[in-house]
Parts: sequence; C-alpha cells; structure tokens
Amino acid sequence: MATPAFEDIADTFDFLDDWEDRYRHVIELGKAMPPLPEALRVPATKVEGCASQVWIVPRIDGQGPGARFHFQGESDAMIVRGLIAILHALYDGLTVAEVVAVDAPAELARLGLNDHLSSQRSNGLRAMVERIRSLATAAA
Repeated sequence: MATPAFEDIADTFDFLDDWEDRYRHVIELGKAMPPLPEALRVPATKVEGCASQVWIVPRIDGQGPGARFHFQGESDAMIVRGLIAILHALYDGLTVAEVVAVDAPAELARLGLNDHLSSQRSNGLRAMVERIRSLATAAA
C-alpha cells in the first residue's frame, strides 16, 4: 500500500546498484525537504529513542478514520533527515486509517535499509514509525 512518492524512491533504489549511491540518495532526499521552523522544534514534537535529534509535527485534515495525515519532520543529522523524507513519502497524504495499516517494516525492507543502517539508526527509524503510527491512531 505504498504511495506513488514511495514507489518512486523504491524504483530509484532498484536502479542504484551500490549502497553508497543509495546512501547519497537518502541524504539528497533529506536536503530537499523544507526545514522545520525552529518554533516547532520543542519537546512535545521530539521523537524519543533516536540517537540524533528528531522532531515530527503532524497535521491532520478532517476527522475520524478518513482524516488525511500530513507531517513535517527535521533532524540534526543529514542521513536521518533523509530517513524522515522516506517516511514522508511513505505516509504523507494517507488517511489516518491507512497510516495505521501500512506495514512499514515490509515497505522499508524493499529499500534494503535494515541491512545498511547501524543498530542505533534502525532503532531511531522504528521510533519514528511508532511516533507516526501513534499520532495517526490518536487522530482516528
């Protein structure tokens, strides 16, 4: 149930043979994201469980399970900004019910991230996914 934006990333990853090229692509995705305003980088939006500083700010359009989920994110680490960009492609614009239904580990496994991220980065990525899922669950 991946979005077209996520499918584009998966297609690019399929095209890039070398993990270093994929790593650079993840960083480029992060650089392309708009910065999160400093005023939104507060304890309430900070994601716990990440080695880097990470903030995720949701915006829910509508109410109930059909409400649309959008979010902005930021990190002080470029690779993590890229991971946020990938999660943005995976989740942004889905209904809150669809967000909860996404099998994030399976979708992210298509990119081979599990094989190339450090355990700390993998734990941080899981923490970001859990934060997104909990925000969507609360909105549903």
